[in-house]
Amino acid sequence: MSTTIPIYQLDAFADRPFAGNPAAVCPLGAWLPDDRLQAIAAENNLSETAFFVRRDDGDYDLRWFTPAIEVDLCGHATLASAHVVLNRLIPDADSVTFHTRSGPLTVTRDGDRLSMDFPAQPPAPGDMPGLADALGATPVEIQVGRYIVAVFGDAASVVALEPDFRALARLDPPLIVATAPGDDCDFVSRFFAPGAGVDEDPVTGSAHCILIPFWAERLGKTDLLARQVSKRGGTLWCRHSGTRVTMAGHCTPYLEGRITV
Repeated sequence: MSTTIPIYQLDAFADRPFAGNPAAVCPLGAWLPDDRLQAIAAENNLSETAFFVRRDDGDYDLRWFTPAIEVDLCGHATLASAHVVLNRLIPDADSVTFHTRSGPLTVTRDGDRLSMDFPAQPPAPGDMPGLADALGATPVEIQVGRYIVAVFGDAASVVALEPDFRALARLDPPLIVATAPGDDCDFVSRFFAPGAGVDEDPVTGSAHCILIPFWAERLGKTDLLARQVSKRGGTLWCRHSGTRVTMAGHCTPYLEGRITV
């Protein structure tokens, strides 16, 4: 027997269509089997598809799937999910809390943006043999945490990277952030995730859980403007608050419909 599910596609961290990071959002009345959720995400073929179910307390349980795997934390699909909740499902609300594998994540209206409260995950100095060859350029330093962080001296070096994605997929973990000081912002980044079925993610909120504390300490400031310099590009207004970070951005609706599975 088939099931019909609402679907929204939005460009997160973008104030116009065809920029930022596209995410699919599927509100559910109850959870489908995991293999069905994964199959929907593979069919959508976006960096992430978010699924959420409303709880008895009014909050939501939220999960994220790439085309290949379920992930523990995703920023842009959380932003997209919050946009759907706060603009379509409960438009009178000022905030929404999602319960996830990474704990409660609250998203609040912030003028014409949405601001997400996420855990800070600062990296530590480390090494990663093979990283420079896989990236095709040598970083000035390497930090290691949830993801591998390759730090470069300037934004142009990050923009110019042409990685060997097969080589990146052999690293552990195969999730790499390249970052540098910005020219018209505090810092820039790109994110490569071949191990999750996504060669390059256009704008990555979860990577900023690492980047915000790193650059806040490096630059000596708590409020930072960040740009992810992928081809689509995206802007994040960031704040470091000890064990938490906030990331604010715009979200632009692109598609609304229903799927039958």
